[in-house]
Amino acid sequence: MRYFETRKARIEIVPMIDIMFFLLVFFVMITLRMIPATGVASQLPQSGTAEQMPPPSVIVTLQQDGGVIVEDLPITLEELTRRLSVGEAAKKAVTIAGAASASVQQLMSVIDACRRAGVKQIGLAATKAER
Repeated sequence: MRYFETRKARIEIVPMIDIMFFLLVFFVMITLRMIPATGVASQLPQSGTAEQMPPPSVIVTLQQDGGVIVEDLPITLEELTRRLSVGEAAKKAVTIAGAASASVQQLMSVIDACRRAGVKQIGLAATKAER
Protein backbone atom coordinates (compact mmCIF):
# COMPACT_ATOMS: atom_id res chain seq x y z
CA MET A 1 0.00 0.00 0.00
CA ARG A 2 2.90 2.38 0.58
CA TYR A 3 3.61 2.26 -3.10
CA PHE A 4 0.44 4.12 -3.91
CA GLU A 5 0.95 6.84 -1.30
CA THR A 6 2.01 10.24 -2.57
CA ARG A 7 5.43 11.17 -1.37
CA LYS A 8 6.48 14.65 -0.48
CA ALA A 9 8.92 16.13 -3.03
CA ARG A 10 12.45 16.89 -1.80
CA ILE A 11 14.88 19.31 -3.32
CA GLU A 12 18.49 18.21 -3.05
CA ILE A 13 20.72 21.30 -2.73
CA VAL A 14 24.12 19.59 -2.49
CA PRO A 15 24.46 19.08 -6.27
CA MET A 16 23.28 22.66 -6.82
CA ILE A 17 26.01 23.96 -4.46
CA ASP A 18 28.62 21.90 -6.33
CA ILE A 19 27.55 23.39 -9.63
CA MET A 20 27.59 26.92 -8.22
CA PHE A 21 31.16 26.48 -6.92
CA PHE A 22 32.22 25.08 -10.29
CA LEU A 23 30.73 28.10 -12.09
CA LEU A 24 32.38 30.49 -9.62
CA VAL A 25 35.82 28.95 -10.19
CA PHE A 26 35.26 28.91 -13.94
CA PHE A 27 34.35 32.61 -14.09
CA VAL A 28 37.23 33.64 -11.82
CA MET A 29 39.74 31.78 -14.00
CA ILE A 30 38.33 33.29 -17.19
CA THR A 31 38.33 36.79 -15.68
CA LEU A 32 41.98 36.48 -14.64
CA ARG A 33 42.92 35.44 -18.18
CA MET A 34 41.09 38.45 -19.62
CA ILE A 35 43.11 41.03 -17.65
CA PRO A 36 45.91 42.05 -20.00
CA ALA A 37 49.43 42.47 -18.72
CA THR A 38 50.31 46.12 -19.11
CA GLY A 39 53.65 47.23 -20.32
CA VAL A 40 55.63 48.55 -23.21
CA ALA A 41 57.20 46.12 -25.61
CA SER A 42 60.95 46.51 -25.82
CA GLN A 43 63.99 44.50 -26.80
CA LEU A 44 65.62 43.69 -23.48
CA PRO A 45 69.36 43.01 -23.32
CA GLN A 46 70.46 39.42 -22.76
CA SER A 47 72.42 38.08 -19.82
CA GLY A 48 73.82 34.63 -19.14
CA THR A 49 73.51 35.15 -15.37
CA ALA A 50 70.00 36.65 -15.24
CA GLU A 51 67.99 35.60 -12.18
CA GLN A 52 64.34 35.76 -11.24
CA MET A 53 63.63 38.79 -9.01
CA PRO A 54 60.66 39.52 -6.75
CA PRO A 55 57.95 41.65 -8.37
CA PRO A 56 58.92 45.34 -8.32
CA SER A 57 56.66 48.10 -7.11
CA VAL A 58 57.62 50.32 -10.08
CA ILE A 59 58.74 49.33 -13.58
CA VAL A 60 60.64 52.00 -15.52
CA THR A 61 61.02 51.43 -19.26
CA LEU A 62 63.99 53.08 -20.93
CA GLN A 63 63.48 53.44 -24.67
CA GLN A 64 66.25 53.39 -27.25
CA ASP A 65 65.91 57.13 -27.84
CA GLY A 66 66.40 57.83 -24.10
CA GLY A 67 62.74 58.38 -23.27
CA VAL A 68 61.41 57.09 -19.95
CA ILE A 69 58.00 55.44 -19.55
CA VAL A 70 56.30 54.63 -16.24
CA GLU A 71 52.81 53.06 -16.21
CA ASP A 72 52.43 53.59 -19.97
CA LEU A 73 53.05 57.35 -19.63
CA PRO A 74 56.19 59.08 -20.94
CA ILE A 75 57.80 61.19 -18.21
CA THR A 76 60.99 63.16 -17.69
CA LEU A 77 63.72 62.21 -15.26
CA GLU A 78 62.68 65.02 -12.90
CA GLU A 79 59.10 63.73 -12.87
CA LEU A 80 60.44 60.21 -12.22
CA THR A 81 62.36 61.48 -9.18
CA ARG A 82 59.28 63.30 -7.87
CA ARG A 83 57.04 60.30 -8.43
CA LEU A 84 59.41 57.89 -6.68
CA SER A 85 60.02 60.19 -3.72
CA VAL A 86 56.35 60.06 -2.72
CA GLY A 87 55.91 57.75 0.27
CA GLU A 88 58.71 55.57 1.58
CA ALA A 89 61.13 55.55 -1.34
CA ALA A 90 63.69 53.38 0.46
CA LYS A 91 61.18 50.49 0.56
CA LYS A 92 60.28 50.74 -3.13
CA ALA A 93 61.74 48.23 -5.55
CA VAL A 94 62.36 49.65 -9.03
CA THR A 95 63.13 47.54 -12.08
CA ILE A 96 64.54 49.27 -15.14
CA ALA A 97 63.62 47.58 -18.42
CA GLY A 98 66.01 49.19 -20.85
CA ALA A 99 66.07 48.68 -24.57
CA ALA A 100 69.09 46.69 -25.76
CA SER A 101 70.23 49.65 -27.85
CA ALA A 102 69.94 52.21 -25.01
CA SER A 103 73.27 53.75 -24.07
CA VAL A 104 74.95 53.25 -20.72
CA GLN A 105 74.73 56.99 -20.10
CA GLN A 106 70.94 56.92 -20.53
CA LEU A 107 70.76 53.98 -18.12
CA MET A 108 72.90 55.76 -15.54
CA SER A 109 70.69 58.86 -15.81
CA VAL A 110 67.65 56.76 -14.88
CA ILE A 111 69.54 55.10 -12.01
CA ASP A 112 70.63 58.53 -10.74
CA ALA A 113 67.03 59.79 -10.87
CA CYS A 114 65.93 56.77 -8.81
CA ARG A 115 68.72 57.27 -6.25
CA ARG A 116 67.93 60.98 -5.91
CA ALA A 117 64.42 59.91 -4.88
CA GLY A 118 65.90 57.66 -2.18
CA VAL A 119 65.29 54.28 -3.84
CA LYS A 120 67.71 51.60 -2.59
CA GLN A 121 66.46 48.55 -4.52
CA ILE A 122 67.15 48.98 -8.24
CA GLY A 123 67.14 46.04 -10.64
CA LEU A 124 67.79 45.71 -14.37
CA ALA A 125 65.49 43.58 -16.51
CA ALA A 126 67.13 41.21 -18.96
CA THR A 127 66.23 38.12 -20.90
CA LYS A 128 68.04 34.85 -20.23
CA ALA A 129 70.65 34.25 -22.92
CA GLU A 130 70.72 30.79 -24.44
CA ARG A 131 74.05 29.08 -24.35
